[in-house]
Amino acid sequence: MNSKLTDAIGLKTHAVALTWADAAPQGAIRFKPGRWGCVVSVFATVAAKGRVGAFDRHTYGCWGGGVGLGLGNCYEDFPGGMAGLCRFLADGNESSEEGGRIGKEMAAWSGRRRTDDFLQGERYLKSADVARRFLEVLPMRDIPAQYVVVKPLDLAEPEQDDIKSVTLFVDPDQFSALVVLANCTEPDLENVAVPWGAGCQIMGIFAYRELEREHPRALVGMTDLSARQNVRASLGENVLSFTMPWPLFLKMEQNVEGSFLQRRTWKELRRHQ
Repeated sequence: MNSKLTDAIGLKTHAVALTWADAAPQGAIRFKPGRWGCVVSVFATVAAKGRVGAFDRHTYGCWGGGVGLGLGNCYEDFPGGMAGLCRFLADGNESSEEGGRIGKEMAAWSGRRRTDDFLQGERYLKSADVARRFLEVLPMRDIPAQYVVVKPLDLAEPEQDDIKSVTLFVDPDQFSALVVLANCTEPDLENVAVPWGAGCQIMGIFAYRELEREHPRALVGMTDLSARQNVRASLGENVLSFTMPWPLFLKMEQNVEGSFLQRRTWKELRRHQ
């Protein structure tokens, strides 16, 4: 599918379409079963190189990634279970007898960095209690499809693919333009949201939830510091993600013609890009 929107904002990478499917495309990037990997890094590879990626319930890379893609509560398999996860998101597992034991075992099969994070905590949340409350409202789900496939939008076929969202990786000017366009016809002033969660969760389950709203909102992502670290080499430093549920993307696509994207201010902003 060709896009007026990506042309108008001068997107230099591929737009990423997230689809549900019952089969993985031949040649798709796949994680090996049971092996760690970052889901956002696959999105980044699709965007930067035009590849296709696929995930299922055995090849989702990490527990948060499985949750983010809508493959059920994969956090139940986190070392130490949900309690271990809550401590991991906060101040770590080292003070827990069970967590300390698991941490020592992890040192034998996991990298030093991940073991240190498990024991000392990512500290993205203030306490394990706050983490538990976060998990209670996280819109987890188990989607009715075998695979989540991410592909360049120009390889997607809307008549055949079950497209759920489109994600663009954008610079500050492009981000600003998308915020304006997302609000230009909608009935209120908060049509772009910045949820807190893992980068892949914003592009996946949070976007799925928006599809249930009468007026789906766009979602800002890549505020996940770990994800930013994982994709900096492929996407650069000054990038945010902008995820549009499919109906909103189509509406924004239709609104390009005759909009500010064809006027002087935008053209002057992009003159030297």
